[in-house]
Amino acid sequence: MNKPPRRPLTLRDVSEASGVSEMTVSRVLRNKGDVSEATRERVREAAKALGYVPNKIAGALASSRVNLVAVVIPSFKNLVFPEVLSGISEALEDSELQPVVGLTDYLPEKEEKVLFEMLSWRPSGVIVAGLEHSEASRAMLARADCPVVEIMDTDGEPIDNCVGISHRRAGRIMGESIVEAGYRRVGFIGTKMPLDYRARKRFEGFTRALAKAGLEIADSEFYSGGSALAKGRELTQAMLSRTPDLDFIYYSNDMIGAGGLIHLLDQGIDVPGQVGLAGFNGVDLIDGLPQRLATMDACRRQIGERAARLVLARQEDPSAEAVKEELTPTLSTGETLLRT
Repeated sequence: MNKPPRRPLTLRDVSEASGVSEMTVSRVLRNKGDVSEATRERVREAAKALGYVPNKIAGALASSRVNLVAVVIPSFKNLVFPEVLSGISEALEDSELQPVVGLTDYLPEKEEKVLFEMLSWRPSGVIVAGLEHSEASRAMLARADCPVVEIMDTDGEPIDNCVGISHRRAGRIMGESIVEAGYRRVGFIGTKMPLDYRARKRFEGFTRALAKAGLEIADSEFYSGGSALAKGRELTQAMLSRTPDLDFIYYSNDMIGAGGLIHLLDQGIDVPGQVGLAGFNGVDLIDGLPQRLATMDACRRQIGERAARLVLARQEDPSAEAVKEELTPTLSTGETLLRT
């Protein structure tokens, strides 16, 4: 038996179901005008029962803006970004704005495509990871008629607003801590270094701190694979096989660091006495390791929350000045970095 074709519901349908005028329905659904609470409740219940969803395209044509915030991030595989999104969602919860997410896979050309599509919908704001973009992406962001917030990084010149941490400073602090703890033969394992500018900046700050103490990286490994436990185990084993006198390994993120820790413990290697370890990001997942991995909190949830609030602030005051806000990450030595 053929079903009748579906048609989009209109204000008239909600008006007939609730017994009030279309104008009153419109006022209630837009949360505008002087309407009694009893009437508002009746209209909302009718709309909910019908499954009515307003046509925001029509409203966008009138206002040249939709109530969406474009959030452009590299990946969902990296555990950092879901927490950033949690912060954004929490900050927008009591507003009319909703985040919509686009993924770039750390590829500049894909970021261009995502920004083009998202900006064509005239969002109420753009939150984009990083300060490095192609010329085309920078041009689109600079000409976007909405607040732009670049997040995660402050080592550079933002287009508009910016909130994050200094990754060069984070790398320097970790390097200084390793030197202070007495380690001298240091290896580094990093993921997506050619494309992950923030990991590259941490590496730069880290190597400068070692150089100031008269040390060099004794061995390093850069790869383009995912940030997985298995990869951490594999690369740690390979590095110690070719450079067995290493006494410390610094990883570009916690997950490969966790894999390295598991390998060392499986081999009966004393951590941190024989080999010390440290990661980056401070993700909750590493709390279940046999030893607490030394790491640094990247302030990811706070970054997301603050970025969303910057979008809201510009909505309230379009003339508000651009903000560049640097948050301070916290170093945790855990149980894999000797304290002096």
